[in-house]
Amino acid sequence: MLYAFNKPFGVLCQFSGEGNTLANHINVKNIYPAGRLDKDSEGLLLLTDDGKLQHQISHPKFDKEKTYIVQVDGAITSKAIALLSQGIQLKDGLTKPAKARIIDPPNWLWEREPPVRFRKDIPTSWVELKITEGKNRQVRRMTAHVGFPTLRLIRTRIGSWSVDNISPGCYESI
Repeated sequence: MLYAFNKPFGVLCQFSGEGNTLANHINVKNIYPAGRLDKDSEGLLLLTDDGKLQHQISHPKFDKEKTYIVQVDGAITSKAIALLSQGIQLKDGLTKPAKARIIDPPNWLWEREPPVRFRKDIPTSWVELKITEGKNRQVRRMTAHVGFPTLRLIRTRIGSWSVDNISPGCYESI
């Protein structure tokens, strides 16, 4: 079985432990995340009971494209988009080039609890990033490196699977 979960902000990608875990949202036994989203990120998390499928979804050698929409601090520049598209030198190595583009604020996006901080004198902007690897907090580190720290990060797709029509905190069999 394969499940798609729309992970809300603040949920830990584990079933055991203290705090707001997957067990608070998913009532299916013996499934495990295929990849991770950090506590501060939202959106699509795939879960399965099939170890081989889990490996194919999450291991970087399979080049499974992951799509994120990212709200960043400031009005992002075309230069920053070009740098993201070339790959970024992080402390743990050079990232593969991302597919990056500036997008309009999504009109379909749910409210986040707590809301992203608002500063009257500093604009925000939105970027769509597609990557095929998954270094720890990679997207956040990439946008910060080009001078536009991430305020909100939502994964919308993994390969052909999407978070479309799944409300935050809900899951469905796919």
